[in-house]
Amino acid sequence: RIQVLDLPGIIEGAADGRGRGRQVISTARTCNLILVVLDAGKPVTHKKIIENELFSFGIRINQTPPEVKFIKKENGGIGYQEVVRQTKGMSPEVARLVCREYKISCAEVILREDITVDQFIDVLEGNRAYIPVLYVFNKMDAITMEELDILDQMPNYVPISSQNMWNLEELMEEIWSRCNMLRIYTKPKGQIPDYDEPVILHAENPTIEEFCNRLHKNIINSFSHAWVWGRSAKHQPQRCGKEHVLEDEDIVQLCKKV
Repeated sequence: RIQVLDLPGIIEGAADGRGRGRQVISTARTCNLILVVLDAGKPVTHKKIIENELFSFGIRINQTPPEVKFIKKENGGIGYQEVVRQTKGMSPEVARLVCREYKISCAEVILREDITVDQFIDVLEGNRAYIPVLYVFNKMDAITMEELDILDQMPNYVPISSQNMWNLEELMEEIWSRCNMLRIYTKPKGQIPDYDEPVILHAENPTIEEFCNRLHKNIINSFSHAWVWGRSAKHQPQRCGKEHVLEDEDIVQLCKKV
């Protein structure tokens, strides 16, 4: 299931503790998705203030961790390799300078993508949270079509009207897709699948073993095999082991050891 946390508003200086901002943002670091709700009739500068506060607290919005391999060593100095040509400021000299600032004298650095110096610093810090953010502009009924067209040029946004219940379906679809979740339906033997209460799995590790653990931690001990219907099955149904990777809206029937 999806748990929704309604957090207090983030004000300027929240990352430094104003308005209990550190408690609010630290809670946001644990989320799979952050919804930033803004008033469509007010200046978009509020959006920039929130972004700056989240950045100051180590949250990197709508980014993925840089593909950088960083390994500390006992000796040998700073080793530097570029798998991809660097065009945003990184170089052997910059890498060694940054490492020196962090009192790192021996390490291996392998850059597998074109990154900035700030992204390299994030790798050294090792405590950044990479979280998708969706901007929800409320009160879309209070602005003109021209203003709505301007907002439409902004990425990662959904306009809604909570008062008139406009566009809430699109908002729900965006939340579901960005949370990166899968719906898996159970099928008791001899019965039709239960489409009312799907089991929710994260798309990072949607195996049958994870499916069993989500139902109950002891099920996997008596697990024999599973019958799977859906997009992950090569034929309908397919007999699968616990390592089988499921896809959204698959149907699973578990079989126990005799």
